[in-house]
Amino acid sequence: MLSDTTGSWTPVALSADLPKGTVVPARTPAGQIALWRSRSGRVAASADRCPHRGMRLSHGFVRGEALSCIYHGWSYTRTGTCLRIPAHPGLTPPETIRLETQRVEESDGVIWVGAGQPVAGPPRLEGLVPLRSLVADARTQLVEAAANGKAGPNGLVWHAHNGQTIRLLLVPQDAGQTLIHVLLDKDSSLAARIAASRASETLRRMAEALQAKGKAS
Repeated sequence: MLSDTTGSWTPVALSADLPKGTVVPARTPAGQIALWRSRSGRVAASADRCPHRGMRLSHGFVRGEALSCIYHGWSYTRTGTCLRIPAHPGLTPPETIRLETQRVEESDGVIWVGAGQPVAGPPRLEGLVPLRSLVADARTQLVEAAANGKAGPNGLVWHAHNGQTIRLLLVPQDAGQTLIHVLLDKDSSLAARIAASRASETLRRMAEALQAKGKAS
């Protein structure tokens, strides 16, 4: 996570994991959000509760350029405006019905969500391509310990046991978990990608073993 005195950026997902017309839950320092991509390909991030009855919008669906609640079908635009209330088709929803939204940017195959008012944009990861994401049942500090490194603004540079240099973006989750985004040099071969994927699985197991050891002691 990149932070400054005015706000922060969190790498919530990889672009490839959010196809057009889908919505998924994601976690930021401010809490859970609904992350969605419209049919035209634009990404949005909003509060994960419908103002109507509090249903999670990440359980909803995308229709065109709007996100709809699965409960009563209330629909919202990328800017949080309520677009439609199916039970009252002739009603123009009042402006007071709005979703809280967060700034979102997509670059280098990563989707970043801003908290607060970051002065600068998210880090650029030029020369790197996302490989995969995985969740470790271990705190972020233990993932860093397993990788023998410390995450900075541009992630953690991990020198894996197989000799590869791999970039990791670490995002703390609920219940002591960590979301790990794995990135490689863009010129990496298929064999290198497979090896890095396997190495990241090993890293996850190492971090989880450290967490289990801490709970047992």
